[in-house]
Amino acid sequence: MSSSSEAPLLLPRESSRNETTGRRWWREAVEESGRLVALAAPMIAVALLQLMMQLISTVMVGHLGEVALAGAAIANSLTNVFGFSILIGLASGLETMCGQAYGAEQYHKLSLYTYRSIIVLLFVSVHIAILWVLIPDVLPLLGQEPQIASEAGKYALWLIPGLIAFSVAQCFSKFLQCQSLIFPMVLSSLITLSVFIPLCWFMVYKVGMGNAGAALSVSICDWVEVTVLGLYIKFSPSCEKTRAPFSWEAFRGIGSYMRLAVPSALMICLEWWSYELLVLLSGILPNPALETSVLSICISTVVLLYNLPYGIGTAASVRVSNELGAGNPKGARLVVGVALSMVACSAVLVSTTLLALRHFIGIAFSNEEEVINYVTRMVPVLSISVITDSLQGVLSGVARGGGWQHLGAYVNLGAFYLIGIPVALFFGFTMQLRGMGFWFGMIAGGATQVILLSVITATTKWDKMADAAKERVFEERLPT
Repeated sequence: MSSSSEAPLLLPRESSRNETTGRRWWREAVEESGRLVALAAPMIAVALLQLMMQLISTVMVGHLGEVALAGAAIANSLTNVFGFSILIGLASGLETMCGQAYGAEQYHKLSLYTYRSIIVLLFVSVHIAILWVLIPDVLPLLGQEPQIASEAGKYALWLIPGLIAFSVAQCFSKFLQCQSLIFPMVLSSLITLSVFIPLCWFMVYKVGMGNAGAALSVSICDWVEVTVLGLYIKFSPSCEKTRAPFSWEAFRGIGSYMRLAVPSALMICLEWWSYELLVLLSGILPNPALETSVLSICISTVVLLYNLPYGIGTAASVRVSNELGAGNPKGARLVVGVALSMVACSAVLVSTTLLALRHFIGIAFSNEEEVINYVTRMVPVLSISVITDSLQGVLSGVARGGGWQHLGAYVNLGAFYLIGIPVALFFGFTMQLRGMGFWFGMIAGGATQVILLSVITATTKWDKMADAAKERVFEERLPT
């Protein structure tokens, strides 16, 4: 009798406690969403500014004629696959190491890790440069016309002077990004773009270097970007705690850095390469000019729209790594939930807008009626792809922040090369759906990737991840 009379007295108290907990969770979620937006918005701006540089370069070279444009397009594809994607991926190892060190308040280790990354990227960039020098000799062996191969080789050759600057700039960007210092990256992108536009026009048309002038302009602007970022790191009070002089200790831990950098590179490259492979395969479809043009338009559209989830995913990577480094697994879990909610809402909005504008997408890229109609038919498929790409963008960011890139690399290998590309080949060739079939394969690969990354994220024991972050940050002691 006594227990039954006391029970009702506990219910209001329990209800009040649950209500208080719920309000606290919503307040923390709103605060976290604000932090994510503050990080994601400038990152989106940086990505768009860098994309504009590539588009402007393509437009200027396009006015030189079909051979020059074809050479630049092939060179861009090859240098992305066998160069820039690898360097970007290797630098992404810093998202884990610098982000967790910053969260653990081991500030001077950020410089040590960054120097380590620069050493690795510079070593790799030398070998990449050698590959690029061979492009004009290799392309004719693959059946490419000698004139186009020559133009592609010339374009790639003049990108080489910027390789060192590009490598260092990637490391500087990650160093700043992990401290939530995004403004200098926006500033450097704005300055670089403002220099690039007149410089590219001058080199291409006034100096008469053709597409080589566009490539040289890119190289020069890589040095502009790294200079701006370097000066900010050197003199800004914001980096006072994290900057440190170069130490020979940077050479000692290269192995531990590579254990994160290589899987990070594989995560990025395996997905990137799958798209490039489909563009190459479209060249053996019936009416290859049409199929290649449409696939290129579709990829350009998806890349443009991917900037939004890329920004949110990068912000999630920073916040997850910071929280794990600070020993706050609950905070890391909250970041994941808020970031996925944000990107899911934005993906539905973007996908719906793309579907509503399906009759206008092709017009923006081409005057050919056949191309426009084909693109219009492809847009509903693209709208599905936008959703899967958005979710994987955040889940991949969480993987980088948490330090489980090795799992992400296996996921991408299985999703795109065991599922995506075989499905694309089946629908593209066997079912004769051509470009549409290829994109079905990409959706299959993207959906598989999202499912597997979601399972990994959902089953993650965040307490253990925080302990692993602590071990990673404190595994080596700096000399006093």
